[in-house]
Amino acid sequence: MREQQHQHYSPSIVKGSHQLGRFIMQLKRLEREPNVFGEAGRLTPSEMHMIDAIGLGGDMLMSEVAARLGVTKGAVTQLIVRLENKGIVNRKPHPQDARGTILALTPLGEEAFRIHEAMHIQFYAKLREQLQEEEIAIFEKSIAMLTEMMKKHT
Repeated sequence: MREQQHQHYSPSIVKGSHQLGRFIMQLKRLEREPNVFGEAGRLTPSEMHMIDAIGLGGDMLMSEVAARLGVTKGAVTQLIVRLENKGIVNRKPHPQDARGTILALTPLGEEAFRIHEAMHIQFYAKLREQLQEEEIAIFEKSIAMLTEMMKKHT
């Protein structure tokens, strides 16, 4: 049965499909594992995504963070409560809009953001050591395409 399913595809497509599946499974596994980020301690990937969104955007409205991450305001609120309790994020009322809440990183949150950013830069630097410029361009294009495809399927 398996051979019949794959007979219409070239071996390279089947091999690539299996490699992509293993890559996605590895990403899912990594998404469940907390990491230590300096004095901020152990943070889940969800918490770190929130810290990243605020760190990259500066002080932001909760609704802006929800839109940037593609999650509900309720999901943002739950994560923010956890991050507030850890001393990583502060909430303050918007100065002109009483309905709005502004999120900002504390010094502890800024440290976690910098450590996480450095991890990404180190990873990318390693990648650049192993790939030629043309390969990097193909890699970046592939990542962009995969990201768009995944957005459509979620």
